[in-house]
Amino acid sequence: MKLKIYQVGEEVLRQKARPLSIEEILSPKTQQLIELMRETMLDAPGVGLAAPQIGLPFQLAVVEDREEKINELTPEVVAERERVPVPFHVIINPTLIIEQQETVEFFEGCLSLAGFTALVPRARVAQVECLNERGEPSIIHAQGWYARILQHEIDHLNSTLYIDRMQSRSFMSADNYARYWKDKSIEHLRAAIIDPQ
Repeated sequence: MKLKIYQVGEEVLRQKARPLSIEEILSPKTQQLIELMRETMLDAPGVGLAAPQIGLPFQLAVVEDREEKINELTPEVVAERERVPVPFHVIINPTLIIEQQETVEFFEGCLSLAGFTALVPRARVAQVECLNERGEPSIIHAQGWYARILQHEIDHLNSTLYIDRMQSRSFMSADNYARYWKDKSIEHLRAAIIDPQ
């Protein structure tokens, strides 16, 4: 069953999500929710989905970056983004720790802002302390695109959308990005529309 993905403007996307107790995590209801979120994320398609995006103010998100999606990209793009397959997993009640101050900018989209994209600076390396779907403590060390996915999903749990962090002049429709910019360098885009002379 595919769940409804809430779009920007819905109140739940702008409220801080609440933590889940161990009892709630282990409940059949939450376990079923995790499976439905995974199905919804894959169907969208996306690489992450947070509970507020389906209308639930819980600190829970699912993540998976499948190899077949990565294989659709050029080797240069994969290398530039440091994108590697990430197996399905769940993060609950996460704490984000930025290990290095180095940031990188890439275009991001969001299932809750369907049809749009923008250039977003994110930390290249991040650590996440959380609980998994069994309520067990987990520490995740991530870099590159995986670190970006985690930061994006944790932002959702803290009422933040990528549009709050984006280079505002880079905001565009996904169609125009595909038509004009997807094969251009970030430097070219910056010179053309972000910092035009």
